Amino acid sequence: GINAEYGVNLLAFIFFIAGKIHNSTKMARQEFISAEGLRLDGRRASELRKFTCRLGLFERADGSAYVEFGNTKILALVFGPREATIRSRSHEKAIVNCEFQRATFSTADRKPKSKNDRRALETSMLIKQSFEAAIELQQFPRSQIDISIEVLQADGGVKSASINAVTLALMDAGIPMRDYVISCNTAWIESSCILDLNSAEESARVPELTIAVLANSSKVVMMQLESRISIENFDSLTQLAIEGCKKLHSILKQEILSRTIQLIDSRGHSTS
Repeated sequence: GINAEYGVNLLAFIFFIAGKIHNSTKMARQEFISAEGLRLDGRRASELRKFTCRLGLFERADGSAYVEFGNTKILALVFGPREATIRSRSHEKAIVNCEFQRATFSTADRKPKSKNDRRALETSMLIKQSFEAAIELQQFPRSQIDISIEVLQADGGVKSASINAVTLALMDAGIPMRDYVISCNTAWIESSCILDLNSAEESARVPELTIAVLANSSKVVMMQLESRISIENFDSLTQLAIEGCKKLHSILKQEILSRTIQLIDSRGHSTS
């Protein structure tokens, strides 16, 4: 009788703990999107964070752009085209070099920099490949274009913000491109697609998609998917990401137009 009673009590305790875990997990998941459809930072599912930028900040660089995407802050510098300092198999077009790094103070944990940071090297390669598809490299034989990206503050969407910053820096440098390269990320969370993740949403470890497209054609030049997802949900994520890229394209076009007018006015010419 005692053993049976002990077994019943133990089983009841196990169910009690399991219920607590289930409820706490459910509450943790629900907090990302409220009953009113609002996210932690007050945005709707398909709403972008505030995007601001400044161009032409550094005279020693041929092109520069500082971008704020929500609380994510990126500085992109472009040097070149200039004579190549390394040998290339092909002398018919320019080489693109890309360096991506995070400032030690960019996140709360303040990790020291490492030259062998695998994720940083992977991001550098993704960004390099994205712009090799857009820059008119054949116009600059035996040359190189160097891109340097510094993450000053990371609060989600770092890859996308970096790509958008590089697009602005390349245009500030006057380097001809076939099209704007625009990037945005999306995720599938609580049975919903959300656009432009902040760091809290990225930490939820849900399926996350980052894409870069040529703005006018919507041709995808970079795609990275974190975690598995069904084909139907993947299509929904892709469509929302492309819509986000279109919104960002309009913002970047306006910034380039304003910069062009500013340069013309600084040289004493009227834009009217």
